[in-house]
Amino acid sequence: MTPIPPFTDEHEAFRARAREFVLAELRPQASVYERDEWFPNDVFLRCGQAGFLGLKYEERYGGSGGGYLADAVWTEELARAGSGGLAAGIGAHTSIATPPIWRFGTESQKQRYLVPAIKGERIGALGITEPGGGSDVAGMTTKAERIDGGFVLNGEKAYITNGVRADFIVTAAKTTQEGGHHGLSFFVVDRGPGVTSSKLDKLGWRASDTATIAFQDVYVPGEQLLGELNKGFYLIMANFQWERLLMALGSVGAMTSLLERAVKRLVDGGTVSQHKRHRVAEIAVALEAGRDLTYHALRLFVSGQDAAREVTMAKLQTQRAAFDAADAALDLFGDEPELARAARDARLGPIGGGTDEIMKEILGKTLGL
Repeated sequence: MTPIPPFTDEHEAFRARAREFVLAELRPQASVYERDEWFPNDVFLRCGQAGFLGLKYEERYGGSGGGYLADAVWTEELARAGSGGLAAGIGAHTSIATPPIWRFGTESQKQRYLVPAIKGERIGALGITEPGGGSDVAGMTTKAERIDGGFVLNGEKAYITNGVRADFIVTAAKTTQEGGHHGLSFFVVDRGPGVTSSKLDKLGWRASDTATIAFQDVYVPGEQLLGELNKGFYLIMANFQWERLLMALGSVGAMTSLLERAVKRLVDGGTVSQHKRHRVAEIAVALEAGRDLTYHALRLFVSGQDAAREVTMAKLQTQRAAFDAADAALDLFGDEPELARAARDARLGPIGGGTDEIMKEILGKTLGL
């Protein structure tokens, strides 16, 4: 198959290796992980040993130096595991918890957290969202008060992927009395005294440990400040485009797998009715539109151009489309456990990483409205 830019023959060779790993190591256990509403930490170790947790990070930290495109391939193929919760847990670790440390951390912080995270030995989570706060980081109430030698952290975070198992939480907190986006700072908080988690019951992503995290008088040493004091809003914004691109890529991967399996089942089943043929055709069109828009945004992003509009469009288009594709598969084949899981998992797409309404607001502003 001829690679679609920005991917090359080298990326497609890596795609084959990633797909083989996912289908052999992860997919066979997906139903067990869903039943248990948990997947073992050993999954991170195996992914780390296979080189999938540090794809875009430099070799000196244990990564492969493959850049964003290698990470994009892995995200697409990870969707073939058939468990949104599993993909979310791994993705939260590699794509939202460790990037701030990579981009803004000191060398000491990278050695302490990024290196073992790439090996799968220490698991990370990102703590920004708060109960009732949704996408509004301006209303953050978690506070970090300065004391001799560091800070004391108090507050609560909600809907945190890896929130139960995480060894460290990259956490945003208010460090001044200023309102709005001002006075936010980031800290790398080790799990320990004063840090408690409570797992949430969810519609989808059941294999992931989504949780609330409470911080009660947690002492955070000064060297755990990530980036500049009171400049945390810039850290939040720095990874948003990549996070949203990854969500789009994950949905493209999920729709690709769904389409392939639907076509095979219908062909193997013999005569195909017009209704079923038309439903599959609709999935194919939605997939192609989503892939084209997502790859276009990815090309702009990796070339260093401002891709905010295109990334927003890709995220908005693919998330609802993935849910509709899973719903169409339920219509075609009935309420099968794997298809029902796909629909449940896909429902998070229009909410996570910025809701559809937030995406439309961003697009409206880029259009001058």
